[in-house]
Amino acid sequence: MDGARSTRGDTSRASAPTTTNVQAAPRDSVAAKVTVLFFGTSLTAGYGLDPSQAFPVLVAKKSAAEGLPINAINAGLSGETSAGALRRIDWTLRQPVDIVVLETGGNDALRALDATALQANLEGIVARIRAVQPKARILLAEMEAPPNFGARYTQSFRDAYTAVAKREGLTLLPFLLDRVAGKPELNQEDGVHPNVAGEEIVAENVWRGLKPAVAESYRSRE
Repeated sequence: MDGARSTRGDTSRASAPTTTNVQAAPRDSVAAKVTVLFFGTSLTAGYGLDPSQAFPVLVAKKSAAEGLPINAINAGLSGETSAGALRRIDWTLRQPVDIVVLETGGNDALRALDATALQANLEGIVARIRAVQPKARILLAEMEAPPNFGARYTQSFRDAYTAVAKREGLTLLPFLLDRVAGKPELNQEDGVHPNVAGEEIVAENVWRGLKPAVAESYRSRE
């Protein structure tokens, strides 16, 4: 998933209270929001789109509309394989986050890289997240290999995500591009990256799986 890098996100924090008699910050303040790190490839970065149209931003809008606002950090990097993601993950965890949405592997598939290596890299990324931020909940977005690589490779690629999610106790999100992949009207000219309409569907896919985790994070604060 080649394209431009995006690491946009509001990482500011509210000022410390100056008195001892203050109410909890409302959910719409940055400091009070659940912070979600979207760590992925150009699909996360929103390649070919305005930054405001990338699915992490759209998910943040959906969350706010449903009374579960999030502080969305877009850490998408175009062209990155799962091996590159493993090398980069520590750098993105320099600030506390509540949830990590992990999207990687699409570029492995386009290069027909070994699914066993993909699984090892995914496990390595999860291990690094837990070492640096043990309280962060991890959601793994499933990716699919192109069908032209054959049924055996396609199945082994899919199995890598299932195995990691089961072994590590992760929430496995459905295929990121479900209802979008292979549909020209929902993709840019490259046939890989969603257009504006497709990105809205991707946001729906992600929010459907992310919403329970966000709600749980808010409940844990009560």
